[in-house]
Amino acid sequence: MKIAVAGAGYVGLANALLLAKHNDVTILDVLDSKVEMINKRISPIKDVEVEQALQDVNIKIHATLDAEEAFNDAEFIIIATPTDYDPKKNFFDTSSVEKIVAEVQKLNKDAVCIIKSTIPVGYTAELRQKYNTDKIIFSPEFLREGRALYDCLYPSRIVVGDTSENGSKIANLMLQGVLKEDVPVILTGSTEAEAIKLFANTYLALRIAYFNELDS
Repeated sequence: MKIAVAGAGYVGLANALLLAKHNDVTILDVLDSKVEMINKRISPIKDVEVEQALQDVNIKIHATLDAEEAFNDAEFIIIATPTDYDPKKNFFDTSSVEKIVAEVQKLNKDAVCIIKSTIPVGYTAELRQKYNTDKIIFSPEFLREGRALYDCLYPSRIVVGDTSENGSKIANLMLQGVLKEDVPVILTGSTEAEAIKLFANTYLALRIAYFNELDS
């Protein structure tokens, strides 16, 4: 099937390469340099597995600056754009996610949007209500920068914030490309999935801070 990925950072690129093993994937990005590098099969990020995967002639992957080219006829659209947290303002900047969702509503309303960007709890439900659709789904990533594709191939778990048929389809789509056997699949509501991601981030930050204190 045709899949689009918005964002060519380590999250977007790793997911694109995972899915490109069995599907036709188009990556959308705003930087011409990144698009050019991906189309030349050169990794724009430092990741050994990504660099190796791009050399595989069997994967179907293409990058573009044109949203219409990326989104037209796509069945699934993964959103992996930056949503940096501002500690001073105490909120995530979700404007890039909403921009992509708005473009999808104009160009291809039948596509299922899968948000991989980190977002606040309740955000997916707000988007669904705003655009009157159930085809916006949050599925958190648990990837390390520099080993993102490895973590996609050997995931600790797959979490999808949707318990309907679309949620099962997304989980199966991810399972197609993984190399690890018996990966736990968790289908939840959207707010639960968002909370899982934020709790995981908080636990990791707390663990790092704790061991830094021990070291000091």
